Amino acid sequence: SNSSSSATTTTTTATATATAMSNNGDNLRSLTFSYENGTAKFTVLDQLALPHETTYVAILKIEDAWDAIRSMRIRGAPLIAIVAVLGLAVELTSNAKTVKELDGLTGGVEEVKTFVFQKMDYLKTSRPTAVNLFNAMEELKGIVDNADNTSREDVVNSIVTHAQYMLERDVSDNKAIGSHGADDLLARHTHPDGVRVVTICNTGSLATAGWGTALGVARELQCRNKLRSIAALETRPYNQGSRLTAYEIMTEKMPNPCLICDSMAASYIRAKGADACVVGADRVCANGDTANKIGTFQLSIIAKEMGVDFFVASPFTTLDVDLKSGDMIEIEERPPGEMLDSSGAPKGMSCWNPAFDVTPADYITGIITEKGVLRKGADGKFDVKGFVAKHS
Repeated sequence: SNSSSSATTTTTTATATATAMSNNGDNLRSLTFSYENGTAKFTVLDQLALPHETTYVAILKIEDAWDAIRSMRIRGAPLIAIVAVLGLAVELTSNAKTVKELDGLTGGVEEVKTFVFQKMDYLKTSRPTAVNLFNAMEELKGIVDNADNTSREDVVNSIVTHAQYMLERDVSDNKAIGSHGADDLLARHTHPDGVRVVTICNTGSLATAGWGTALGVARELQCRNKLRSIAALETRPYNQGSRLTAYEIMTEKMPNPCLICDSMAASYIRAKGADACVVGADRVCANGDTANKIGTFQLSIIAKEMGVDFFVASPFTTLDVDLKSGDMIEIEERPPGEMLDSSGAPKGMSCWNPAFDVTPADYITGIITEKGVLRKGADGKFDVKGFVAKHS
């Protein structure tokens, strides 16, 4: 089902989302959510319309949430997970058809749980690569399964409460990622003006509930007056860098900003200089191999060759110790039209359009999480399993 039937509210200026409270993560709102008198109201920022138009799309049922994720109206691994859980909360409280179906269940709380788990399985089919979505569903399953839930109301309330908690937790986790990342970079790079950063895709407020992961590290450096410059790769074919990251950089008035084509990274680093590439992640394997937006692997090779640090910044939930290495990650392939329509190519030209690539651990300096920075051991390898065990 698509969400064309859902209501949209539009303001034509891109700055309509910005508030006077700069640098607090609220100036670029990826979503709005409220829950009053048993009814949830939920809208998402249509990121396909940015930066020229700010449009919030109402999520009225679970299919709308699924479609917002699948169509990339919203994207970013942390945000995908949050939108799925909030979409489920709306479905169970505010979609009249589903409320009626719940009313008709006569098998007690176990039947309610089974009904909810089927909805969660459906949400997991939206996009395959980001582990955050699957981890969020697993975590939610544990909360729904709680023995204290003895009625339908208990089950629904536990989901809504957890959805609201996820929103708050994501922002505080992101601020911790920013802080740990800035500390580490400033310990390595002591220039009085701070650090020169390069990034790819969009890992800011728009990819999360607020503040951001890799771009959150740049935000924190800026707060400390230690961001010397920031370069954003445009990130073909969806242009998350030029449409979204550039928009966040300009809104935040980050110093010495520069947008570059994906193919310019090596020349930019040689001509202008860089200290660290900081990128996000959709999944980090037990050996440190990392899936992220297509083009990240290429950037990591350039960084290593040119002696530039290469950091992954992502929430603890992105660490997937069940997968030994990156060749086990399912890489989503997007429709060819997304590439052809945005490149001026002749119609019918065959193309390959993977949404992600895998950066081998060898190319990664460190992995920044809200629990601290994971560095390589004396053997030159990441012990992701040990890090997860220590901090779980």
